[in-house]
Amino acid sequence: MATALDKVLYTAKTHVTGGRDGNGRSDDGKLEVRLSPPAQGGPGTNPEQLFGIGYAACFMGAMKAVAPKVGVQVPNDAAIDSEVDLGPTSLGFGVSVRMNIKLPGLERDQAQKLVEEAHKVCPYSNATRNNIDVKLNIV
Repeated sequence: MATALDKVLYTAKTHVTGGRDGNGRSDDGKLEVRLSPPAQGGPGTNPEQLFGIGYAACFMGAMKAVAPKVGVQVPNDAAIDSEVDLGPTSLGFGVSVRMNIKLPGLERDQAQKLVEEAHKVCPYSNATRNNIDVKLNIV
């Protein structure tokens, strides 16, 4: 069952032509990308790369939002290296995600608690939960 939004805070509007061999742009002109299929050496990016950046950025924001609740501060040099796999499934194609989260200076238990709490509130985590395999690795 889908979870309905209580209130819309923002709507991102984009336009794509040509699919994986096309172009995409946002309605505000802040984003314009050329698209190419993954692993084919084309001139553009691909949806999996965009998804990885979006999820990692969103997750970092979620960590910053829950940090006070956990009693820590997200380090200034925190980083997330995301890996998005694309492959066949019994239903067509799917993706899986690994996020390698670097939180220098935090004790392991603090970092674990921060990541767990962020995973509960991150919009991408909530959208993907029980739909795709997501691994959160503290490195």
